[in-house]
Amino acid sequence: MAGKPKLHYTKGRGKMESIRWLLAAAGVEFEEQFIETKEDLEKLRNDGVLLFQQVPMVEIDGMRMVQTRAILSYIAAKYNLYGKDLKERAWIDMYVEGTTDLMGMIMYLPFQPADTKEKNLALIIERATTRYLPVYEKALKDHGQDYLVGNKLSWADIHLLEAILMSEECKPDILSAFPLLQAFKGRISNIPTIKKFLQPGSQRKPPTDEKFVAVVRKIFNI
Repeated sequence: MAGKPKLHYTKGRGKMESIRWLLAAAGVEFEEQFIETKEDLEKLRNDGVLLFQQVPMVEIDGMRMVQTRAILSYIAAKYNLYGKDLKERAWIDMYVEGTTDLMGMIMYLPFQPADTKEKNLALIIERATTRYLPVYEKALKDHGQDYLVGNKLSWADIHLLEAILMSEECKPDILSAFPLLQAFKGRISNIPTIKKFLQPGSQRKPPTDEKFVAVVRKIFNI
């Protein structure tokens, strides 16, 4: 039997958080090797285990996988969360790219200069409520099903729930105009593996604070 996947990243959300979400939703236990200093990162680079000198890196099935998108699509396919055919996969990809764009904006907010944060937060809320969330609300309305694609749980649903919760950290009532997404949030949050991941004490990471920003800047020299 293969060992548990091993995740190499900092002790925060960043680009690894969606990978943690997907593994947890699939019911897969994983280990984490945290990069806590610049020296930890240099060691990985010097050992030649990072294909492009970058993290996230996940050890899984005898591979040392890098590049977030490649890791996520491998996990989705392996655990049957990637649709039944090419067309379903294409829809899952499109939906995931949308939520990735939204989460990317939120992820970089704590790293921006203080004088631009308010403006950028307002932009995130505007984009979330006019560009991104309406797409998912309409998708659920048009097909009347519980899940985004193929009427079964997929990577797209898991990614959307993660994006919804991140958006609510920016504006707690952000779903007020999206009743179907409110119901969707309740449904997906209650899937046993996801419910467990949302409990205190899980491997889910907290929102990025100033202390963690300082750690990341030091490790990555930014």
